[in-house]
Amino acid sequence: MTEHRRTVLLLPGQGAQRERMAAGLYGTEPVFTEHLDRLFTALGARGDRLRENWLSPAPNPALDEAEAAQPLLLAVGHALGRAVEAAAGPPELLLGHSIGELAAAALADVLPADRLAVLVDARTGDLDPGTRGGLLAVAAAPTDLPPRLGPGIAVAAVNGPRQTVLAGPSAALDAAADLLRAAGLTVRALRSGHAFHSPALAPAARRFGTALGDLGLRPPRTTVFSARTAAPVRPGEALDPRFWADQLALPVRWWPALSALLDRAGTRPGLLLLDAAPDRSLSTPARRHPAVRSGPSVIVPLLADHRRTGTPADRAAFDAAVALLDAEAGPHRPAARPV
Repeated sequence: MTEHRRTVLLLPGQGAQRERMAAGLYGTEPVFTEHLDRLFTALGARGDRLRENWLSPAPNPALDEAEAAQPLLLAVGHALGRAVEAAAGPPELLLGHSIGELAAAALADVLPADRLAVLVDARTGDLDPGTRGGLLAVAAAPTDLPPRLGPGIAVAAVNGPRQTVLAGPSAALDAAADLLRAAGLTVRALRSGHAFHSPALAPAARRFGTALGDLGLRPPRTTVFSARTAAPVRPGEALDPRFWADQLALPVRWWPALSALLDRAGTRPGLLLLDAAPDRSLSTPARRHPAVRSGPSVIVPLLADHRRTGTPADRAAFDAAVALLDAEAGPHRPAARPV
């Protein structure tokens, strides 16, 4: 019997948000629409504003703010995952970046889906003014960066072999950007108004952990591969509110996690990497991994490229992904669950 490739759903975090991300599925994909509307309704007036922000065309600076970007990334990621479950069976592995890790936890039933509105408020409703700042992407490995980049600056994420994200106060990041450009490095500001995944977020992480403790965490139903530890989430970790909360102040180890998954898959049968990011950034570093470049693992976009937004493009991308999943799974296809 031929072994099938395992499916991995990749879920984006702050910085990957785009205006009208996945909006082409809204109203055309029933499960996706149902789960988004359920959260928008639960959030009341805030949900109405989120829907308006989401559906507004670019440029929309409101999506740079965590109060809009994070709830939308969580809502869209969760709804997209449920739509994949309903259409082609549940992904066998979940890997999320930053807030995407919480979407993965909700899809794995660690976090109760009917309390996502509480989760949204706890994650973004109590951020200190002192966490204001930003995120700066640098085309370099952390070890290639100058040792002193400025006060309050920390490595927030390792997204690829030469893709590092720095977090810190805005003025310090601006000075660091000038320093890095002078050293010949390419830098790019990401869409964030806060210094996520830096020590400045430690107080917010403690408050978030207290709120998570009231939600009733459960063992994962599906394997969640953590971008904090670059390993599967253990049952004890899943039940610990601090495990999920502390990621606010700790670096995202995206590339170590994704690389470990690809290494574990070996040469056969490989993985199907379902990229849920509207800018397709989650799978970009995987394209250079041997398992993808010359091996059996395949990248499968779930959404149209963000520069081609609209119902036909999003619908075509999602339908093509589902068709590939159906063809790949054959008799191995897991039964779709009620969602």
